[in-house]
Amino acid sequence: MGQVDLHLHSTASDGKFSPADIVRKAAGLGLQAIALTDHDSIDGIIPALEAAKVHPELKVIPGVEISTDMPEGQAHVLGYFLDYKSRKLKSALERFRNSREIRARGMVAKLGDLGVNIDWQRVREIAGEGSVGRPHIAEAMLEKKYITSFNEAFNKYIGQNGPAYVEREKMTPAEAVELILSVKGLPVLAHPFTVNEPEAMIINLKKAGLIGVEAYYKDYSDDQIVFLAGLADKYSLVATGGTDYHGIDDNNEVMMGGVAVPAEAVEQLTAMADMRMLKLANQ
Repeated sequence: MGQVDLHLHSTASDGKFSPADIVRKAAGLGLQAIALTDHDSIDGIIPALEAAKVHPELKVIPGVEISTDMPEGQAHVLGYFLDYKSRKLKSALERFRNSREIRARGMVAKLGDLGVNIDWQRVREIAGEGSVGRPHIAEAMLEKKYITSFNEAFNKYIGQNGPAYVEREKMTPAEAVELILSVKGLPVLAHPFTVNEPEAMIINLKKAGLIGVEAYYKDYSDDQIVFLAGLADKYSLVATGGTDYHGIDDNNEVMMGGVAVPAEAVEQLTAMADMRMLKLANQ
């Protein structure tokens, strides 16, 4: 059981538990530091920080996970210690959330054409107050027994190459890095093996200001972790990590804290954030 998890999702995007519940669960598991990194949303940060006030033993880092667009593969960029009150950031993320709902409606329509009939209103109910994501569609499919697992939904229908997949508005990985930097955040490449050539991506994004790589990840083998940690060291980047916990698929999902992320990652990120704030204060 790890004591650090820097990749968690709540009901502010496509997670099952509220930001406050995420904090309580993390504290109950004995974690020392977490980051709330909802998809294209910072709405859960203030509730999470509020909940953390009664858990002084737990450090809660404000974060986000931004989906980006590229010709092949998928690249997501995590942002830590960002200014979650920034109007610029809120405006950009709101635009992405709107496009996420348009995409979800398109997927439901495509599924109907395939004979998989789920009700849009039910998908919306599952999402609650958060933005609609593919896990919510998968849960609706599971309820009606069109699939037997969440993985089946993605593998057969709504994964990137699936017959019901719909693209949505995104920015490039470099633009996501630049957005995070513009709101005083620390950009990190999430789960790099979703990119066909992770080292080339890391080299390009470091030029844009990337400061870290998510090397310790729930789906990665020991060899993959060693490889990514080696890349982080090679390019003087912070090797971070997390479970990408959503709390939806209890049977197959890795529980938060289920990845051995070095505590050093939090120390390095915190030091960089403090240095950045000190620099801004002296300007």
